[in-house]
Amino acid sequence: MTDFPGAPTTASTGRLRVLAAMSGGVDSAVAAARAVEAGHEVTGVHLALSANPQSFRTGARGCCTIEDSRDARRAADVIGIPFYVWDLAERFREDVIDDFVAEYAAGRTPNPCLRCNEKIKFAALLDKAVALGFDAVCTGHYARIVDLPDGSRELHRAVDGAKDQSYVLGVLDADQLAHSLFPLGDTTKEEIRAEAERRGLAVAKKPDSHDICFIADGDTQGFLARHLGTATGDILDADGTKLGEHDGAYGFTIGQRKGLRIGRPAADGKPRYVLDISPVDNTVTVGPVEGLDVTALTAIRPRWCGTEPLADGRYTAQLRAHGEEVPVSASVADGELHVRLDTPVRGIAPGQAVVLYDGTRVVGSATIATTERPAVNA
Repeated sequence: MTDFPGAPTTASTGRLRVLAAMSGGVDSAVAAARAVEAGHEVTGVHLALSANPQSFRTGARGCCTIEDSRDARRAADVIGIPFYVWDLAERFREDVIDDFVAEYAAGRTPNPCLRCNEKIKFAALLDKAVALGFDAVCTGHYARIVDLPDGSRELHRAVDGAKDQSYVLGVLDADQLAHSLFPLGDTTKEEIRAEAERRGLAVAKKPDSHDICFIADGDTQGFLARHLGTATGDILDADGTKLGEHDGAYGFTIGQRKGLRIGRPAADGKPRYVLDISPVDNTVTVGPVEGLDVTALTAIRPRWCGTEPLADGRYTAQLRAHGEEVPVSASVADGELHVRLDTPVRGIAPGQAVVLYDGTRVVGSATIATTERPAVNA
């Protein structure tokens, strides 16, 4: 194999100096191996993102343990590339963990993986790599880069829809795409594991990490309670009637049904869902499922992978990391992205990302600030 989809346009004219981000998992290991096989000069680097890494992983959660660092080093040895560990724990704490806590405190629902890609892997890491003379950063993300005749690049969905990670890469701009490699975009997960076996990589059968890497036990509410403390507030019905109390509004998310601790059933006997979270008065409002319908949204801090959306352009939008695409009309005004959904979508929360697509091409990403809902009787 002389090249792979997602290599910079200069790959055909010379050997690239590539910095391969190696998490200790199978995907990043195979991505690094493919970059070597494509003829590039590859150096592996493991990002130490935890100030106090555990010795071993907790099940399949997390990706910042000492064992992960060792797995990455063993993979680099098998591939035959230099390997280093870079300490970005302080930057990760400030840009990802502190942001995560602050967003929940403000009543929003953030996506830390998206923020990590934006601030760590394709900002802090890429900036450092370029400063050291590297041409590109290689990762094990499942996404594709398409080179155009004019020299520009497009970000597209991966072939394996079940593993596609273009949603969390929608924050990348054109300059970052110009220095990115995604060697796995044309391959399925099963094929990657089989390839890792053939290459003699011990991580071939290592389980995938999932959930939030810095909350290894998966207890997000407990993590937030330790950082934000308890703050008793009211749980209100959609008409303002008090139904109960909570220990912290941060423990709820839009669309949540379980764990509401409401003693009084609804008049119609149907379950209630979290409709709104107000950090100003520390209240949580619940109501019928129809109250979750969203018909339009406004998103801030847009980042475009290329050309920004056309005025009232037709696109599809993905509103959750594993959500389905929905048809929308979108336009940009005064630096904000305005999206109108063809059909209502339930459970969209401020703080989440909306990512626009034109076919398989990623147009860009923005952070949801406000939503519009049709009036619903409580």
